[in-house]
Amino acid sequence: MALLCYNKGCGQEFDVQQNQDGSCLFHPGVPIFHDALKGWSCCRKRTTDFSEFLSIQGCTRGRHSNEKPQRPEASERAGAKPAEIIYQGPQPAQAAQRDRPRRSPDEPRTELPLKVAPSLAQALEELHLSRKAEREKQDAPAILPGTRCKNPGCKTVYQGPETEGDSCRHHPGAPVFHEGFKSWSCCSIRTTDFSSFLEQRGCSSGSHCWSSRKDQRKVSCRHDWHQTSSSVVVSVYARTADPAQSRVEANSTLLSCQVRFEEDKVFQRTFHLWGLVDVSRSAVNLLPSKVEIVLRKAQPGSWGRLEDPDRPAEPEPQEQLEEPVQACWDIADDDISDSDEEWAYDAPQEPASSQGTQGLRMKDVEDEMRRAAKQRRQQEEEEEALRRQEAAEGYEDLPALE
Repeated sequence: MALLCYNKGCGQEFDVQQNQDGSCLFHPGVPIFHDALKGWSCCRKRTTDFSEFLSIQGCTRGRHSNEKPQRPEASERAGAKPAEIIYQGPQPAQAAQRDRPRRSPDEPRTELPLKVAPSLAQALEELHLSRKAEREKQDAPAILPGTRCKNPGCKTVYQGPETEGDSCRHHPGAPVFHEGFKSWSCCSIRTTDFSSFLEQRGCSSGSHCWSSRKDQRKVSCRHDWHQTSSSVVVSVYARTADPAQSRVEANSTLLSCQVRFEEDKVFQRTFHLWGLVDVSRSAVNLLPSKVEIVLRKAQPGSWGRLEDPDRPAEPEPQEQLEEPVQACWDIADDDISDSDEEWAYDAPQEPASSQGTQGLRMKDVEDEMRRAAKQRRQQEEEEEALRRQEAAEGYEDLPALE
């Protein structure tokens, strides 16, 4: 009499008299369904089709069995009240915003350490050499006696060619005004009196600058952020940032950054953070294509956003179409001293015809357009070389701070 085998994966009919060890090929394990994959716990084969799952050949040999598999016994009796399980789901955004820790943004700020990538140091050196060569190629304008040095902190007045031999003591950094204190980013001397700030002796030596240079201009810069369970990373996409004139400060709830990049552009932004950070374990990574500010969270967890929604967002600076001359940072409100033009000797000017003046202006415009196009091509080539070098060195994924 033929009987039906109830072993999993077999399902064949067998004769009791001919049933021997190895006659049945079946699965001794249990079925597993996970992530749309179906298989048996006793073998490693997986499939997404249910028909193929049923046709998977058994992995173990034994004797056929006509005993039906027993159903698992119910752990709960009929009519018994099930145990009550209370599960607390994630808090809504309003509750998370209300229960998050808060501190005063007026806490003292700490300057975060800057870590300069080797590729950025090489790019800055090449950029400095190229800019220096371009300045040397340009014809230097005639310097009038009485012209004052334009470097911050230097008050030397040009008297003649012998003045070029004097050393220029100046401040290479930028002025910093914070909480009533006035200082330079390149040195640590701070004062509350504006006159004392103007009289601070320069901290670096170099050559004089007699021509009016272009001032730093505040620009908007693209930035975004991402987070892990232990840190928040704010990325500012400023190319070739200058570490000597960039400054990033933070306390537990506030982040203030001043990044100077591409020689004359400055990005300034203050972030009122959504959560608390550990300033002592935070740092800044300077890369050729961006600035990464790695903030260590004070408590592990997820932030709802980067900035505190209770505080208005800081407006982005409007980029200036024309670059102004050097700012009058060293002139107080009551300063009525003569300007450089008033100090200089009166130089006679030769009359020129209107046609000659118009022709010179058109020529200057054409030269400026050609020079701008050449600089734009050079900048695009430098950016492409920096991206290739950064991808080769692998600075996109820096190790996490410990």
